[in-house]
Amino acid sequence: MSRRYQQPRLAWALTGSGHYFTECLELIREVGECDLFVTRAAAEVIRMYRKQFDALPKGTRLIKDTTASAAPVGAFYHGDYHTLVVAPATSNTVAKCVFGISDTLATNVYAQAGKCRIPSIVFACDTAPEMETQAPSGMVKVYPRRIDLDNVERLKDFEATTVVETYESLRQALLERLKCVNASP
Repeated sequence: MSRRYQQPRLAWALTGSGHYFTECLELIREVGECDLFVTRAAAEVIRMYRKQFDALPKGTRLIKDTTASAAPVGAFYHGDYHTLVVAPATSNTVAKCVFGISDTLATNVYAQAGKCRIPSIVFACDTAPEMETQAPSGMVKVYPRRIDLDNVERLKDFEATTVVETYESLRQALLERLKCVNASP
């Protein structure tokens, strides 16, 4: 199998949630270049956070959801990636991942990462019965449904998947994963 890169890279999928969206962009800047998979829903959210999005690290490749078959996911089969991060992950994305539905770029890269045994870190948005989240107009209260909470729990049982529920847990899990990847020969 051939690779486009000398070393496997980090793959990051953005979904259509504003929950810790700017913080996720800050974390991307901190860890450096990666391939950023942007769903159609995420492209809508990006417009609200355009200034933060423009400051991505040099070498970051943007892959947009523009093909019906999500052709860019083939790179997972060629050793291009060592880890997939899906952050932030909407309840819709989590539900589709749990039930094996791969009809968006984020759910398709999650499925392909799993089929290629590439570890995934998923930062689920809806993780408590009551929470505050960032909306374009400011902080709002949301009340995730029982099914949303149940799906987060189900996803935790998936192989090669680490589900995190807080931004700090995302940061810690990613930095630990990168440390393992960088320690490998």
